[in-house]
This record gives sequence, structure tokens and C-alpha cells, in this order.
Amino acid sequence: MVFDKKGGITRFVEKPKEPISDWALVGLYIFNDKVFDAVKRIKPSWRGELEITDTIQTLLQDGAEVDVQRVQGWWKDTGTVEDLLEANRLVLDDLNRDINGAVEEDTNIRGRVSVGLHTKIMNGAIVVGPSVIGSDTKLDDGVYIGPYTSIGNKVTVKRGEIENSILMDGCIIDTEEKIVNSLIGPYSLVTSNSEGRPRGKRLILGERSRVEF
Repeated sequence: MVFDKKGGITRFVEKPKEPISDWALVGLYIFNDKVFDAVKRIKPSWRGELEITDTIQTLLQDGAEVDVQRVQGWWKDTGTVEDLLEANRLVLDDLNRDINGAVEEDTNIRGRVSVGLHTKIMNGAIVVGPSVIGSDTKLDDGVYIGPYTSIGNKVTVKRGEIENSILMDGCIIDTEEKIVNSLIGPYSLVTSNSEGRPRGKRLILGERSRVEF
């Protein structure tokens, strides 16, 4: 985006082949209903897509009020699974230890771990930080949650090892396999009938997926 000398917004361009300024859009927008009329009047870009930036530019030309908030600190694009996992690691690096759930006496909580309300971590489970466990979640005996793992709300992990991964709300994990570098969408089920030494599995699953090894 481009500003004038007084700091007013003058121009938005989606992924220009040559940079037009030192400012980038972080991709978070809030619109009122004027946006619908603007969308109807824009044309596909050189990428063949209707661009949000062209929509904002149209609003600006219409005299609509367009304002920005400048981001202070780091910003990370999350357009790929690898980007999401890296952003997860960056966020967890700033995590503080905060235990709100029910942790049985012999459970191993190591390092900077956050545990949400009404979560139960059973005797024999191990959680190594930095990791975050959401609310109303249960980790059964023998479960291992390794560093840089984020687990959502209402998740059940009956068996398994999980490292450097993101599990969204409502998932059920019941496997002897080791899940690494994975992104598992909401309400997914991962199970296995195998026994023996865990093998590393990388999973990229959408919402309500079902996987059995």
C-alpha cells in the first residue's frame, strides 16, 4: 500500500511484480455492507482472481472511509501448512506456564505448558513444553505430547505421541503411531490397530477427516 506525505492512504496493489512501497497488508480486513457493491464493479486481476485489494481501492475511490492499524512486532504469512507450523512455533516461544485443568499427581508436565479449564491430564501422560492444551480436553495414561504442539478444545488423546503439530477442536486420537509436523482439522478421528514401535506420520487433514492405520 502507498501513503501520501500526510499519511493518507492513496493506493492498494495485490502482489505487484515490483514493490511499490515498504508497506505490506497483513490480510485482516473489516468491512461494512458497502463492500458488496464494490465487489460487483471490479474485474479479475492478472492472476484471474477478484482481489480484496482492488475492492478496497474501489472503496477508496468512492470516498469511503478507509483506515489502517499498523502492526507492531513480527508478522508471519500463513498461506501453507509449513507457514502455520512455523507461526505456531513462534507463538509458543512466548508461552508462559499456566496450569488450569486437573493434572494427576504423577503426571509429567515439563517446561512451559498451558493447560485450559476442565482439561484432564491422566497419570502417566507426559507433556513437554512449549505446548498448549485447550479446555475440556483429556490426555490418557501413556500419551506423550512433545514440544511445539498446540491442542484445541474438547480433544481426546487416548494413545499416541504428538510433536510439532496442531490439533484443532474436537479431535480424537487413538493410535500407537507417532504424529509429527502435522495439521489436523476440527473433529477428525485418527486411529490404528497396529502395535509396536511408533513410526513417524505426517498428517494434513481437513475438518471431520477419518484416518485408520
